[in-house]
Amino acid sequence: MAEIERESMEYDVVIVGAGPAGLSAAIRLKQIDADLSVVVLEKGSEVGAHILSGAVLDTCGLDALIPDWKDKGAPIKTEVKQDNFYILGEAGQMRIPNWPMPPLMNNHGKYIVSMANVCRWMAEQAEALGVEIFPGMSASQLVYDGDRVAGVVAGEFGKNPDGSIGEGYEPGMELRGKYVFLSEGVRGSLAKEVMAKYELSKGKCPQKFGLGMKEIWEIDPKKHREGTVTHTMGWPLGGNAGGGSFIYHLENNQVYVGFVVHLNYENPHLYPYMEFQRFKHHPMVADLLEGGKRVAYGARAISEGGWQSIPKVSFPGGVLLGCSAGLVNVPRIKGNHNAMLSGIAAAEAAAKAIAAGRAGDDLVDYEADLRSGPIAKDLKRVRNVKPLWSKMGMWASLALGGFDMWVANLTGWNPLGTIRHGKSDAASTGEAAKFKPIDYPKPDGKLSFDRLTNVAFSFTNHEESQPCHLQLKDASIPIAVNLPKYAEPAQRYCPAGVYEVLEGEDGPRFQINFQNCVHCKTCDIKDPSQNINWTTPQGGDGPNYPNM
Repeated sequence: MAEIERESMEYDVVIVGAGPAGLSAAIRLKQIDADLSVVVLEKGSEVGAHILSGAVLDTCGLDALIPDWKDKGAPIKTEVKQDNFYILGEAGQMRIPNWPMPPLMNNHGKYIVSMANVCRWMAEQAEALGVEIFPGMSASQLVYDGDRVAGVVAGEFGKNPDGSIGEGYEPGMELRGKYVFLSEGVRGSLAKEVMAKYELSKGKCPQKFGLGMKEIWEIDPKKHREGTVTHTMGWPLGGNAGGGSFIYHLENNQVYVGFVVHLNYENPHLYPYMEFQRFKHHPMVADLLEGGKRVAYGARAISEGGWQSIPKVSFPGGVLLGCSAGLVNVPRIKGNHNAMLSGIAAAEAAAKAIAAGRAGDDLVDYEADLRSGPIAKDLKRVRNVKPLWSKMGMWASLALGGFDMWVANLTGWNPLGTIRHGKSDAASTGEAAKFKPIDYPKPDGKLSFDRLTNVAFSFTNHEESQPCHLQLKDASIPIAVNLPKYAEPAQRYCPAGVYEVLEGEDGPRFQINFQNCVHCKTCDIKDPSQNINWTTPQGGDGPNYPNM
């Protein structure tokens, strides 16, 4: 095929992803030097359309970026008033008092927010400073200048399903920059490419992940307790997998109901989405939700590796920000503050290099800030909780991890040192014959719902004539390898019903319903054969989250 000719635009900094990290970087760059040219590319149909987070927000990142955010009308209103933690059994619960927990686990003074709406507001602040923001623009490939990342290709439309050029083909543009900031969220396709090309994870632990699923409910006003935060562990997962839930009471009689399953589970029969649906039938949860209605649904992967798994975050021509670098604090279930802090630090390093005539140099100042600044302080204290859970289970994680966090909180020193993670989540998957299938109750349509019904509440849409963005490296593996060995877990780990094994006259066949994809990236992470490559679809496609 002849090389595609594209128009090119030059910027000082090109930012991929209008999440909290990318927008913070854009704002900080313009605060430092209003003459810097900055563009933000967002694959969602609008800013916020692909943003899904819990979320209880620690505002330390926003305080550093826009200290007067309250006066500027940020959609951050619901302060946490009540903080509950429960261990669930099938029919009851045990509350863990707050006093044994390290102070860093305290949510008082934090805010229950829609990060989608926070990002929409941040985009307004960025545009007011002169940042160009292009929604509906998927960055589909990197542009290199020698060994250096020099830009991205964005806005390519009109390919046929087989990848050939269609009649209305638009080649997109090359957006080139002195620096390219990748803030694609978890397991972004461009970040994955640069991590492999520059061996950014060499010597680090493998990144670990969880699958987070979330519904927004409108509940009976008599049951609503604005500002209440509840987290649970235990049932229904038990010993099958690590994870837990969150229930956050925001304004307008709404609650966020979420469930996280750690993706290092062994039993390939586990069905994370159905664990979430079963959770809502626990008496404590069912009582809260009965008489209410679910108004939105979504899912996304969460980086859980923490300090040990953070790759080198700078590379020739660019940096990794936020969840692209894996900056979530797992015990606190928070990452947005670190995403913002990473954007600020990267912006300051890039602006300094550009001003000094060193544009394109490796941003070692950003790397140093991340390794020694507030992000490091936040993540190093909690670094052993997740590996302890993975190796020894929930109770050991609570006891030993709690002790380790307490000492680190008081002294800055972790008595357990740094416990390394084991194998990748994909490699953790066991053979189906060694595990019992799990019998899940049928959704009742009131508290629990089938996947396809719920996906409709994510408002997901993909133009069907484009190439499938979920690429199989080898089309034979799902049926020839994954089905006999692992009972083809893609049927179950996907929270949107994208993958099916259908019986036909010639035997089973693997079907990909890419139109359902909510861009969670779980398939790219958990497939035991590492045969699925998640790439970006056409710009604007995917979920359209209202206020996740």
